Amino acid sequence: MKTLAELTATDEPAIDLIREWAASSEDSCEILAPSPEREAVLLEVQVTTRSTLGAVAYETGGILADHGWIRFLGSGHSKLTRTIPGWNENRAYGLYLVADDAVGGFFAMNGGAFEGNRGDIWYWSPDNLDWEELKIGYTDLMYRSLTGGMVEFYGDLRWSNWEPEVANLHGDRCFSFYPFLWTKEGKVETSHRGTVPVSEAYNLKVDTLRQLRQSDEL
Repeated sequence: MKTLAELTATDEPAIDLIREWAASSEDSCEILAPSPEREAVLLEVQVTTRSTLGAVAYETGGILADHGWIRFLGSGHSKLTRTIPGWNENRAYGLYLVADDAVGGFFAMNGGAFEGNRGDIWYWSPDNLDWEELKIGYTDLMYRSLTGGMVEFYGDLRWSNWEPEVANLHGDRCFSFYPFLWTKEGKVETSHRGTVPVSEAYNLKVDTLRQLRQSDEL
């Protein structure tokens, strides 16, 4: 394992670039202050602060991008208590969860769970039970999220006047929809909308997939 000194020894910290992207954005982006536990977090993540992932882990408590719609996990903060290593503990084999969104979508780096390049980002959309390959890396996802490049990506997953609702949503919660968006009847504009802990939304999809696979095997 690399030491803290090795992980932070760089003349080109990526946090400077991240701050530049956030400052240039026309959308509301909040870089949360790092947690007192940031050293332990970075030691668990084991990437240098020259990388965007390492910079977020060490220099921030997390990032709330696009009015808080996309939440990048960092070292933890009162507005986003989940840390990168804590959120990944016993949760996803072969995937490294790094961000999620207000409607219960999850972004993860491929760690061998899927074919294709390791480190590329995959997305688990709230309206799909299958993971989708985005063919971009973490840095590209960060750049697009901070500079307004995800508007077309979300398309009909956003409803009219969503910004005030999302701005008041805690980073550890997301919207839930019933009927579920992955069903034929589920639609963002017509499904009942409530809020649940992000962990509950994630576990629900995991359990749903498990039940469907068991049914297919019968």
